Amino acid sequence: MRPFAVGDPWTSGTSVWTFDLFIVINLGLLISLYLVGVTRVRGKSLTWPRLRTASFFIGIGLLAFAYLGPFETLAHTFFWAHMGQHLLVMMLAAPFIVLSNPVALTVLATQGRVRARIVRALRSPVALLLINPVFTWILFVTVLVGSHVTPVMEWVIGDHDVMAFIERPMYLIAALLFYYPLVGNDMCARRPKAAYRVLSLGLMMIPETVLGAVIFLAPVTLYPTYVYTSSAAGWDPFFDQQLAGALMWALTMVIDSFWMMLAAVEWWKSEERKTARLERAEQREAETSAP
Repeated sequence: MRPFAVGDPWTSGTSVWTFDLFIVINLGLLISLYLVGVTRVRGKSLTWPRLRTASFFIGIGLLAFAYLGPFETLAHTFFWAHMGQHLLVMMLAAPFIVLSNPVALTVLATQGRVRARIVRALRSPVALLLINPVFTWILFVTVLVGSHVTPVMEWVIGDHDVMAFIERPMYLIAALLFYYPLVGNDMCARRPKAAYRVLSLGLMMIPETVLGAVIFLAPVTLYPTYVYTSSAAGWDPFFDQQLAGALMWALTMVIDSFWMMLAAVEWWKSEERKTARLERAEQREAETSAP
């Protein structure tokens, strides 16, 4: 993880895309599996909304931009770019992937015993625990806050294998589990009520904004590695840290508000459908009781 040399122009990092074979293979595999699923579903004369497929490609595109694009190059030198990767993956890529309904696609694309096993697995006690909003909220916060504790961050940015095989998968998994029962409706076996979904998304703002504020307002630099790399690139390490904290502090409120609004709209539509059903039931009752 070589920092930019002193005097390198600012644009040197923003024009570079990296080629990480591990990430390329995994993203390619995910795309292939999703497209195979869509093909099999349509081969059964079933429809699969294009909006879901578009949502999947947006999520994968954001992952590629975070881990193969300029952010990846800059993240080795600047803390703000590393924070930008976290925001892209945990708060944008993950919910877009959830909205693509990969679980429903898998169920529809399979049949027989395979489908039955998948459905049973979705209703198993372990699966129900993994999608419990309390558990997923705690997991999300633990991963987010725990990874920014100074010794943990220093360990991650100093060891490529730890970053590639521990930190990144944990960020994505924690975010996918958190958003899965809260946005969209991807065959969640025990989905919380609409009010709880909005509340859970709102409560996530607290640790995110607090973490951003702590990093922004810290009177000293927190991560020695980024002090060295940003200084070598001609940046003020303290400004780099403040910029990272500001991104976490401000952008998370905007992004979380968007997902809360999406959940609120879904809540409003479900209430409309419920009201319509009640009105139809009352109308049928009135018709049957009329002389």
